[in-house]
Amino acid sequence: MFQNLAAAGRFSKPRLLVPMALAALVLPAGGLAAAPGLVPGGQPAVMGAVSSLWTNCTKVHTRYPHGVGRLNARDHTRSGTPGVTTFKRSTRLYNTAMRYNSDLDRDRDGVACEKR
Repeated sequence: MFQNLAAAGRFSKPRLLVPMALAALVLPAGGLAAAPGLVPGGQPAVMGAVSSLWTNCTKVHTRYPHGVGRLNARDHTRSGTPGVTTFKRSTRLYNTAMRYNSDLDRDRDGVACEKR
């Protein structure tokens, strides 16, 4: 009933063809834009709340008072001053922070928003 248009050479990638009756069962009447919890791009609406945590170090400190760092990170400091060791150790959180705002770790030591 459905043909693969990629095999015919019309598209570079194979496309999934969904019958209209099935699409009507899955999506609300307004289509993807009317689906609750989704923005027009199809991503969850919660993404804005997550990214607002990583806008600056003041917001990061509300949740993680001494910053976020990789599991094996060491705070680079000037000679004679001890480094911060009480930061949240999580490579996943650190990578998320860097994806949203790479300025959070200006000295590139693996600890974002370190606070003494």
